[in-house]
Amino acid sequence: MESDGADGPRPATVGVETVLRLLTPDATGMPVRCGLHYDPADPYAVQVRFHLGRRSVEMVSWSFARELLAAGLEGPSGLGDVRIWPWHTSHGDSVAMALTSPDGQALLEAPRATLAAFLQDTYDVVPAGRESERLDLDADAWLSGHLLPDKPDKPDPDDDQEGR
Repeated sequence: MESDGADGPRPATVGVETVLRLLTPDATGMPVRCGLHYDPADPYAVQVRFHLGRRSVEMVSWSFARELLAAGLEGPSGLGDVRIWPWHTSHGDSVAMALTSPDGQALLEAPRATLAAFLQDTYDVVPAGRESERLDLDADAWLSGHLLPDKPDKPDPDDDQEGR
């Protein structure tokens, strides 16, 4: 567990570095280094951070529901930008991840065992169904504008006619 110093211990983030295969149109694969990350402060989401180039200075990050990843290990999951499903290959049990954005699309193959172990580590930190206990609803409401102070009512110009 990490400690933030002020409020005592806080749950550690979960991370693992791995290699996925980017599947190319000619059915070959290109290795892509990436990191899987989970932060209990954002308990419903996981991130996949793809390292670009050899130095890993630049990254492309995708964030999506932890539940979508878990469901994708067992059967087809997701609609739209992120879709995940089990995939059996000559490399063993894998998971396919289809990512779509306005800039393009990618089909990736991930080792199922790596994703399953990562998910188990996230559940050890925040069990499934207990995510809402990690949310700071007051902060979320404030950030979304729901707890901002009320603006004073603008004076009605017609009300300024007293004493005339």
